[in-house]
Amino acid sequence: MRYIVRKLAFYLVAAWAALTINFLLPQLIPGNPVEALIGRMSQSGTVPPGEAKILASLLGLGTGNIFQKYGQYLDGLVHLRLGLSISEFPTPVSTQIAQSIYWTLILVGVATVLSFALGILLGAVAGWKRGSRLDAIIPATTLLTAMPYFWLALILLYFLASNVWHVFPQGQGYDTNSELSPGWNPAFLASAVQHAILPALTIVLSSVGGWLLGMRNMMVSTLSDDYVVAAEARGLRPRRIMIGYAARNAVLPSVSGFAISLGFVVSGAIAMEYVFSYPGIGNQLVQAVNNNDYPLMQGIFLVITLAVLGANLLVDLLHGFIDPRTRQAR
Repeated sequence: MRYIVRKLAFYLVAAWAALTINFLLPQLIPGNPVEALIGRMSQSGTVPPGEAKILASLLGLGTGNIFQKYGQYLDGLVHLRLGLSISEFPTPVSTQIAQSIYWTLILVGVATVLSFALGILLGAVAGWKRGSRLDAIIPATTLLTAMPYFWLALILLYFLASNVWHVFPQGQGYDTNSELSPGWNPAFLASAVQHAILPALTIVLSSVGGWLLGMRNMMVSTLSDDYVVAAEARGLRPRRIMIGYAARNAVLPSVSGFAISLGFVVSGAIAMEYVFSYPGIGNQLVQAVNNNDYPLMQGIFLVITLAVLGANLLVDLLHGFIDPRTRQAR
């Protein structure tokens, strides 16, 4: 219980620091989004006096000095008010994020979990049977890991969606040219799955090599530890030694890395989503940057930060369950 309280206290302080930095960053960015929005509004008519103050409040930027703005910012977070989007004015930022986050969570989340599970499984077997034919695939997977997401995405688009074999759609989250109605209906789900295969394949191919190589090296190192040698001397079954002794301890560093990956699932693979024009939160962040949409950028950064902290907290607690030694205070 003391271990859990310590972790919660640490992450609460970390969350407060992250929220404060998220508030300060837009204050340091050059330019004034309110003036930009007023300039856009003035093209279609006269802007009434005092409109700047009202817009600053609506956009969630706050008014007054820096401390008053900080208080208004925290009050808005408590009441889940993230302001209004500039590029889609007057749509709330929370609505903008909600429209795209589900696409990212399903696509990037499933692909990340799949690549982790596949990499850990193959890495455990490759480490257990080191020097076997399975080791031969490691250089190829490492090469794919070294490729940037957008480059691999462009290669897959060229070979599987355009010039060579037109097997998959080139982009978007579903077939926007048809009369599909977004929702939980078979036609829309089939179209969404078809459009998600190529982006998901990009993520899996780009990341599975890292998990495989890390797990394989940890397995090789763990197999020389005394408790594994003792288990072999006792005549335990090889499968039990591999899973219950070697793999259980070798996977611990990968679990910590998986926590960070899970947290960044919310941000999506930004380059991948942009290449495929996938309607996820990563592509939305690029559009927000291009349109100088500060409230939307701030809202997305906030969601990403809290997701990373939350994922790390959960895995820290899981790490303490897997390895009881981490719960012991020094």
